[in-house]
Amino acid sequence: MRIIGGKLKGRVILPPSEYNARPTTDFAKEGLFNMLDNEYEFEGLKVLDLFAGTGAIGFEFASRGADRVYSIEMNRDNASFIRSEARKLGLGNLSVVHANVFDFLPICREKFDIVFADPPYALQGLDSIPDKVLSSGILHPGCYFILEHGGEYNFSSHTLFKKEKTYGRVHFSIFETPSQD
Repeated sequence: MRIIGGKLKGRVILPPSEYNARPTTDFAKEGLFNMLDNEYEFEGLKVLDLFAGTGAIGFEFASRGADRVYSIEMNRDNASFIRSEARKLGLGNLSVVHANVFDFLPICREKFDIVFADPPYALQGLDSIPDKVLSSGILHPGCYFILEHGGEYNFSSHTLFKKEKTYGRVHFSIFETPSQD
């Protein structure tokens, strides 16, 4: 996997061969970040990466100038790998939290500009993640929650659903919190 934009564009990150996570494909990641690049200024953003896995999404946000990126990962070895790679890449703006996402959400007191979640596609209860994230109060008004998922899910009837982007087999459902007027 590689970082596709920002100050670390082109840097390759190689998880160990026995690594237990499915990274977002470079093709899908490039499509997602092209879309986000048209809607956000990355510099100064505060981003939360849930189910961080390989850290690919967090590395991408950090490389593009996000002020703070928090990567939440339950697997101890994966969290250690992300922490180690962030150090090697000089990403002082990326922090790793070793925690279960479902335990983390109710105790999180921070607010974010973007929350991204890439749970295992076969995760039982994946369809409940938008409600858990959006009701937790962790997003600033008018900001995005992005859920990566397989094609068997459709969130278009959710009240905060904004759009879906598809890149091959990768689907990103994008939800937007109400703006304060």
